[in-house]
Amino acid sequence: MGWIVVIIVGGLIGWVASMIMRTDAQQGILLNIVVGIVGALLAGLLIPGASITAGVSITSILWSLLGAVVLLGIVNLVKRGSVR
Repeated sequence: MGWIVVIIVGGLIGWVASMIMRTDAQQGILLNIVVGIVGALLAGLLIPGASITAGVSITSILWSLLGAVVLLGIVNLVKRGSVR
């Protein structure tokens, strides 16, 4: 049951991050889920216990959103040469 929550919350985080970075038209639901979960893991690596995989709370969601936005910024930088 915990993985289902992580997938749903990760998808929502990925969707919000793609809206912030204006890449929503280029991504589908699967990529939003991947970006959200990888962003959460990235946040968890930088700030221990701040990932949605450790538990869903407001602070973990915000840190995971920040990790997803940073991940999309890095992808845009590598892909296009600009963060947007």
